[in-house]
Amino acid sequence: MKMLTRAIPSALCLLVLSCVGLGAADVAKGSTLKKSPAGRSFETQVLPLLKTYCFDCHGDGARKGDLSLDGYKDLASLHQDRKVWEQVLQNVRTSQMPPPKRKTQPTPAERESLARWIEDELFPVDCDNPDPGRVTLRRLNRVEYNNTVRDLLGVDFRPADDFPQDDVGYGFDNMGDVLSIPPVLLEKYMVAADAILTDAIVTGDPLEKRVFRVEPENLEATTAVDSRDEGWIAVLREGEVRARLKLPASGDYILRVRAAGEQAGPDSVRMALRLDDRELLRAIVPEERSSPRIHEAQFSASRGTHTVAVRYLNNYVNQKDPDPKNRDRNLLLQGLEIEGPFNTGPEALPESHRRIFTRAPGRGDGRPAAREILQQFARRAWRRPVESRDLNRLMALYDLAKGQGESFEKSVKIALQAVLVSPHFLFRGELQPEPDNPRRVQPIDEFSLASRLSYFLWSTMPDEELFQLAESGRLRRNLDAQVARMLRDPRSRALVDNFAAQWLQTRNLEVVNPDRKMFPPFSDALRRDMGRETAMFFEHVMREDRSLMEFLDADYSFLNERLARLYGVDGVTGEDFRKVTLPDRRRGGVLTQASILTITSNPTRTSPVKRGKWVMETILGTPPPPPPPNVPPLEIDKDHPLTGTLRQKMEQHRNNPVCASCHERMDAIGFGFENFDAIGGWRAKETGVDIDASGILATGESFRGPEDFKRVLMTQRRGDFLRCVTEKMLTYALGRGIEYYDRCAVDRILGGLEKGEYRFSALVRGVVESTPFQKRRGEGDRELQAGR
Repeated sequence: MKMLTRAIPSALCLLVLSCVGLGAADVAKGSTLKKSPAGRSFETQVLPLLKTYCFDCHGDGARKGDLSLDGYKDLASLHQDRKVWEQVLQNVRTSQMPPPKRKTQPTPAERESLARWIEDELFPVDCDNPDPGRVTLRRLNRVEYNNTVRDLLGVDFRPADDFPQDDVGYGFDNMGDVLSIPPVLLEKYMVAADAILTDAIVTGDPLEKRVFRVEPENLEATTAVDSRDEGWIAVLREGEVRARLKLPASGDYILRVRAAGEQAGPDSVRMALRLDDRELLRAIVPEERSSPRIHEAQFSASRGTHTVAVRYLNNYVNQKDPDPKNRDRNLLLQGLEIEGPFNTGPEALPESHRRIFTRAPGRGDGRPAAREILQQFARRAWRRPVESRDLNRLMALYDLAKGQGESFEKSVKIALQAVLVSPHFLFRGELQPEPDNPRRVQPIDEFSLASRLSYFLWSTMPDEELFQLAESGRLRRNLDAQVARMLRDPRSRALVDNFAAQWLQTRNLEVVNPDRKMFPPFSDALRRDMGRETAMFFEHVMREDRSLMEFLDADYSFLNERLARLYGVDGVTGEDFRKVTLPDRRRGGVLTQASILTITSNPTRTSPVKRGKWVMETILGTPPPPPPPNVPPLEIDKDHPLTGTLRQKMEQHRNNPVCASCHERMDAIGFGFENFDAIGGWRAKETGVDIDASGILATGESFRGPEDFKRVLMTQRRGDFLRCVTEKMLTYALGRGIEYYDRCAVDRILGGLEKGEYRFSALVRGVVESTPFQKRRGEGDRELQAGR
């Protein structure tokens, strides 16, 4: 559920539900209206408004949108249908109804009177004693799991990439109520724990020298190759063959390649030996197959997986040569091998191993060292102090493995696997003394606060500074400084990748496919550029602590040559992105960036409906209802085809009364962006006709084109935007949807935003300092102030 408190029209916005289709709510519930003050005010204040503005469509036998409002006889019946009335309230506050074309409109005072009555009687809140709401115990999502493993162990390992996709709720994939655990995920947790620790811990002797050999048939080729008899492989074109090898320790190694050539032309075969992006050796290979030679290259490398490759440099083909042996030059290989490590030092063991094994077992009993290792690891993995009983269980696993003859490292590893499959690791649990008492409100403990902070701003576990502040009970006293530090930290990039990309829906760039014949500039490279512009723009606002209003309009963006060409901006060359001052205000802000314009288009044309819907739900916080069933597509009637510009076709489509009421809200917004084609390029005409980008919003504001529409958002609809982005960020931070009792918290954040000149940090601080972020209560339904 979602609750908005913007002041606006209309008693009749109960009609809103004609578009929402919330189902029959007209069954008379209860008997007579109770003669309480609230009941009397319903009779005198609310019913007259409903009769005047709503019952034409939603009463007296009319059931538009399958909704009738004349069946509510008492307050109890209203409370039983609070979801219906919450949607009614939202539409009252956002001027969704009555339709703007309706002649009979309620006065602003009547609209406010109805909205205030619904708020006070059905959704009462006490801002002096607010309800912090409930937070479902939630597991780490895939991004959080990978990031937590990275920061816990320091390994470049992404096990959660193999997990099932996370479900999405309220637009985000970190919502506790939708993060389910299917049986397959439990299995993958077990596999991942073993794989993570196998990669992180060295259980054998990493310093033992060995030879790692790759046979020809196991080499991966980026060019044409041909198998030869007796274990040879021929590289037929310029390109490379390669293999990925895991080196056990940091140190020096020798790469050996046994090579020869099928010689042709004036030059001998040439090749290069490479490690990752480094060229180790460039060699001439004059030998024939009958007398191959081993070529060696020494190199230093860190522990981990590396790519070794042999690149063929000088292919030669001359099919007209009279000598068949002189027509084609090829590189011949008999595989490759790596020997090492040599010259290893104390850094040979990987950081992940050294991070875990902070104490050696010594010559005697290894249990004290194991206990200390397990206690320290579990404290960080579980993000809070470890209780003795839990530590004893881990030690029992260590003892069991040690008793079966396993090494110290292997025994510790087995116990650590239990840490990584524990609910303490997989879930973000919080202490609640009375978990079933919804009236017990208390601040969350400091370790929970540290986790809420880190997963909100970094999508990962708390770092040592947060841990130490939580252990000493000083985190709340240093909250402002910690928020500033965390926003400066590179890990705050997670807000770009996980909050912004979901709020703005730019993750959808990966799945849209504009028709490349109709839009030749589009390519996968341009797709990446589009996403990068929006990400860099958001990150700039965040890191430079700019005003949130720049999301709506700004005189700059971040472009490279390819994107600048699409925008018609001169003077930008090369692949590198840079901050560019825009030549006019048609661009500027996220609404006119190619990423947004592309994800809100169809493959062959723009979509005013999608663009209008995107603005309504992403910028204004007033998502439209889903379309009614069986609505025909725009071009379905071949006997009576629609003609003219897209706008003219849409206006013909809206002649269908089933479509009209919702489309007039979305389309008016979407038409404001018709000067931008389906990939964001500017155009003045469509099919030879001048584009009309003017419109009138449901709330009455008019505009002419994208620049003027942004002006409306920056002025008359500024409050709607700020409330929307506040609710989006609070939703993301809490991992739950906004409820009616969060109204006080949202209003306080908005007050702080105004004092903070709408800066990004003011929004983050407001969220972090809010009651729902700082406190929690037990589970259960709670009508705190009303006493119902």
